[in-house]
Amino acid sequence: MSLLAVTDLKKSFGGNVAVDGVGFELAAGELLALIGPNGAGKSTIFNMIGGQLAADSGSIMLGDMALRGLSSRKIARLGVGRTFQIAATFSSMTVLENVQTALVARHGRVYSFWHPAHEIYRSDALALLAQVGMQEHAFKPCRELAYGDVKRVELAMGLANDPKLLLMDEPTAGMASAERHALFSLIKSLAEKRRMAVLFTEHSMDVVFAYADRIIVLARGTLIAQGSAQDVRNHPKVQEVYFGSGKTFEAPVLGAAS
Repeated sequence: MSLLAVTDLKKSFGGNVAVDGVGFELAAGELLALIGPNGAGKSTIFNMIGGQLAADSGSIMLGDMALRGLSSRKIARLGVGRTFQIAATFSSMTVLENVQTALVARHGRVYSFWHPAHEIYRSDALALLAQVGMQEHAFKPCRELAYGDVKRVELAMGLANDPKLLLMDEPTAGMASAERHALFSLIKSLAEKRRMAVLFTEHSMDVVFAYADRIIVLARGTLIAQGSAQDVRNHPKVQEVYFGSGKTFEAPVLGAAS
């Protein structure tokens, strides 16, 4: 049974059709990559699922719950988390405080007279940091972290909402090859343990082909192919789109230099 079902999704901006009848499904514990050239409609689809944009037509179902028309806040409370291409952490706050802030937002608390702010959800935040391998850095300011570690903190913040579905927009942007693979190995492990579905966009084909369970490919707002890595790599329309941009679908070599 699908956790996420998107059907005939459409969105236009004036006379420009950004997404035209896109549909796909995503199961619990599955990693689904959404790829395509710039302007293909990837971010628009993400924003419609997350509630930042309203779809013109179509449906978005999370289990038996309709997401279309709901605010991003309501969608988050239903179990949809998100990370962004540019890490959304507070650089002056410690790693622990960043995750505590995400937990406070999830529970709708801003302050409790009976509990000092630094103690709110402390144990929960430390547990999340342990899951992403960042507990030993809990008391460091985020500005002192390497970029790959900042992305792990952002992942912990995304998990603070205990999501059924996690949307990840270019999670490895700006990372070297070894960092990319380490992060995605962690994401895949967490998805399997939590039975959490992950929908992600990614320009690094090495991680797409190494970690995605399935891949869907967009071009000019339409879905042109979907399936396994091998299916997508051999699809004539996909080859045409990517050969036209100078990219190829050679099998990735794990650990290869970026």
